[in-house]
Amino acid sequence: MSWLSSLGPVGEALRFIILVLEVLLVFNLMILVHEWGHFLAARWRGLRVEAFYIWFGKPLWKKTINGVEYGLGSIPAGGFVKLPQMAPMDAIEGESNSTEPLPPISPLDKIIVAFAGPLFSFLLACAFAVLVSWLGKPQTEPFVTTTIGYVAKDSPADKAGLKGGDKILRIDGQEIHRFEGMTTDTVRWTVISSEDKTIKFDVERDGKAIPTIAVASEWPEEEEAKAQSVLGSARDAIFKRPPLREVGIVGKETPMVGALQPHSPAAEAGLKPNDELLKADNLPITHRLQLSDYIKTREGQPIQLTIRRDDAESTVTLTPRLPDKHPTDWTQPMVGIVWHATGARKLAHPGVWEQVSGAAKALVSMVQKLVYSNSDISPAHMSGPVGIGRVYYNLLQDPAALLQILWFSVVLNVNLAIMNMLPFPVLDGGHIVMAIGESIRRRPLQGRFLEVFQTACVLLLFGFMIFVTLKDTGDIFLGGGGGKKSGGVSEFEWLPKEKRAEAK
Repeated sequence: MSWLSSLGPVGEALRFIILVLEVLLVFNLMILVHEWGHFLAARWRGLRVEAFYIWFGKPLWKKTINGVEYGLGSIPAGGFVKLPQMAPMDAIEGESNSTEPLPPISPLDKIIVAFAGPLFSFLLACAFAVLVSWLGKPQTEPFVTTTIGYVAKDSPADKAGLKGGDKILRIDGQEIHRFEGMTTDTVRWTVISSEDKTIKFDVERDGKAIPTIAVASEWPEEEEAKAQSVLGSARDAIFKRPPLREVGIVGKETPMVGALQPHSPAAEAGLKPNDELLKADNLPITHRLQLSDYIKTREGQPIQLTIRRDDAESTVTLTPRLPDKHPTDWTQPMVGIVWHATGARKLAHPGVWEQVSGAAKALVSMVQKLVYSNSDISPAHMSGPVGIGRVYYNLLQDPAALLQILWFSVVLNVNLAIMNMLPFPVLDGGHIVMAIGESIRRRPLQGRFLEVFQTACVLLLFGFMIFVTLKDTGDIFLGGGGGKKSGGVSEFEWLPKEKRAEAK
């Protein structure tokens, strides 16, 4: 679909619209299956079904079929099956249309109907996991390695003595299996969720284990930033997420050429897109940032690069220099490489249980950190429909969009199943708890107090959804990274050899 971009602004607009529609289609499939579980269970147990809605709010479309009102709401978040014999949900679903007395249902019926939604979400996750296991999931090096690729200068990791090439074995006693990913055995998650002032790294260097390295859990300037945060702008407080803990390391990733700037040293040396850079003057390259640092020290000096092209290794020589056109404050030599966005990727075929259990463990760990720990993780780091939609939007632009969508849908549906089982009123877990209470009391939980309590919980839930939506919106319009950029590719230009000679 990238060909639409060649049609100019109209093509870009069409491409955007199509991507948004695809996001809505995928996202609403999750909601549909979840609510379908409630619907089928209610039919099976003989409950009265008044409505089946995707999204909440005033209906944009509705149609009654066989006594059930099907509709699409105006608030794009979740959905519901209107079951007046369950706990009162008038604040979300509207008042019951029935004028006839409703026969009572047993607590077991309520438990079955409430549990069916999360069950169907879990089964959908398993179905997606089967497809991922069969078709594969694209993975870059940081998702399969625990080796440090680059250590930022003057970072806590640098000051503590961690080095590029170190293989991380354990962090705070937790065994590590990969650098990145949505599981609890990754470097990224273990650092983020750490609760201590120092993070303990057990690493292997040059094939040998070395004594544990204690790394400060905060950068020096963070303390000053925290002190000033109270005086920060209201916009940042509303839309920006608090920074997460990091120590200044990234995983090993062999740099890959994405594109070349015309007439640049890299282009004149014969480099081509998709070339992988393995060594610079016999120094193993473990990350593009490491190579960039090396290039900055070699202005006017030739560098011999060992590259891999079509599974064959060869060498090229290039000499870093200042671009012929550059910002006035730019003083660093360059070679004119635009890096590939992801680098080399290989298909992994994880098992169904590995995917499902990994997603479940990650969510449970996050909930535990939110409730019981002193880590930096807070509700402000959670996402709602806008954030999830943004992830899908980005994944749909990936060359392996289908595989990426299937993988993320496993994670999302497991999260949907578990979150809905939390014992919070309004959620399915809350209905199950109330049904158990009814079974113990031997009479239904009802009355004005229950209606007020349910309504208060609905308002609290919607308030939280608005809160995370503001954070999601801030990610889109304010950016997530921050920091001052040095200038875009368009600010640099390289002249052909003959024109450079003329300029001299």
